[in-house]
Amino acid sequence: MSAATNSFRVDDLLVQIYNSEAEMALAVAEITQQYLQQLLQEQDTAAVLLATGNSQLKFLDALISLGGVDWSRITLFHLDEYLGVTADHPASFRRYMRERVEKRIFPHKFHYIEGDALQPITECDRYTKLLQAQPIDLCCLGVGENGHLAFNDPAVANFQDPYNVKLVKLDVTNRQQQVNTGHFPNIDSVPQYAFTVTLPLICAAKKIICLAPEKRKSQTVKQMLQESITTNCPASVLRKQSQATLFLDINSASLLS
Repeated sequence: MSAATNSFRVDDLLVQIYNSEAEMALAVAEITQQYLQQLLQEQDTAAVLLATGNSQLKFLDALISLGGVDWSRITLFHLDEYLGVTADHPASFRRYMRERVEKRIFPHKFHYIEGDALQPITECDRYTKLLQAQPIDLCCLGVGENGHLAFNDPAVANFQDPYNVKLVKLDVTNRQQQVNTGHFPNIDSVPQYAFTVTLPLICAAKKIICLAPEKRKSQTVKQMLQESITTNCPASVLRKQSQATLFLDINSASLLS
């Protein structure tokens, strides 16, 4: 396993820094593999909540390539989906998960948020019931350039959210990030609204791993770790989670003092 070049805690959050995104992704994959293996020795089934986005690609590829996990005993969920997009839309998170994960590992079940549901509020309720049916053993996260977790942007993030799944309006920074990372051709084509799992449900997971590589995340990482814990940077809530680890590469950690 690749060794972290630095490891420390900020409040309750464990932070580990690696020399490169590739080393970080492999290390996180090995940690996740071992955790799931141990978990399935202790219980019959497990539930895992996955993130999409470019920060997850190398990690997911490495985890699947490692093997050694009985995915047929694991139920999968995902964190968010655009409102109104079909499952075959190029930017759909359902499509991302089906092609990059489900078709390669054949889990017990992959529960998807139906972004084009005819009754979006009913869809929030349906997905909430699925998530509440069992504890979430593992939640995998990325951090947005505006500090969001899932689609909990600063303006809509709530550390005491009464909902488990809700509809939110995406802010301009978030929508521009989707363009910059190649998911949409221009900001006008990015949906204005999306479904998201909320922060209390994320923080209730038994184990949380959060990946935030790349130079473009460095300012956000600095704000997350060195400024106040507020919804101005929703990811800062992880500093209250002793079961969480934030994984960085030297680029995303470059502004930390």
